[in-house]
Amino acid sequence: MLVDSHCHLNYKGLVEDQQAVLERARGAGVGVMLNIATRESEWDAVLATAEREADVWATVGIHPHEADEHPHIDTAKLVERAAHPRVVGIGETGLDYYYDHSDRDRQRASFRAHIAASRETGLPLVVHTREAEEDTIAILREEMGKGAYTGVIHCFTASGAFADMAMEIGFYISISGIVTFRNAKDLQETAARLPQDRLLIETDSPFLSPVPHRGRPCEPAFVADTARFLAGLRGEDVDDLAAYSAENFRRLFAKTVQWV
Repeated sequence: MLVDSHCHLNYKGLVEDQQAVLERARGAGVGVMLNIATRESEWDAVLATAEREADVWATVGIHPHEADEHPHIDTAKLVERAAHPRVVGIGETGLDYYYDHSDRDRQRASFRAHIAASRETGLPLVVHTREAEEDTIAILREEMGKGAYTGVIHCFTASGAFADMAMEIGFYISISGIVTFRNAKDLQETAARLPQDRLLIETDSPFLSPVPHRGRPCEPAFVADTARFLAGLRGEDVDDLAAYSAENFRRLFAKTVQWV
């Protein structure tokens, strides 16, 4: 069984034909999909999909791009919504200094609020980081000193050193279709050496379609293509990679097991 550990089923490009998207994923061997929230206005729809589909789970969170528009979303609000039985993670949250769509101080404050919610609920944190490695790891480490929590660096594109630092504090690393791109040599080197017990796979659909689907909206079925590429890169059998990455998902997102 394959797991798509990060997708946006309610985004334009997928939501218009969501049921067919889900059926294609199932046909490709995808047994679980984690539907990620990025702004408050989509929480209800993301949860509704997870309520309707037994193989879809949900998160609640505010993307760093949206931090300026959500000053009212604090730890208490996140904890309240995370009590929903189909919510299994907090995020996505983090820092994005590449686009700077939100003020950096506001991004950092939102990030810390999400971490506190992760700590309070025991649910893993889903972290987005771009051009913000130093601040991201500094905040993760500082907050870890206040009390343990866990999580995943999603759609990993950072340095190998950052991967090592994230894993040192107990985080998982999730690899998207970017790893299949010809210009992703540094990422491929990192992905090839990640420990089996720290690796997740995702699509981040409808974005970042892997080879051979470039130019098309990405969808959860394409996690199979990324898995095949990763298995070749790592010299592993694709079925073995699918099995251990799915087990990693169940270990990290333990609420998915609790509510089965």
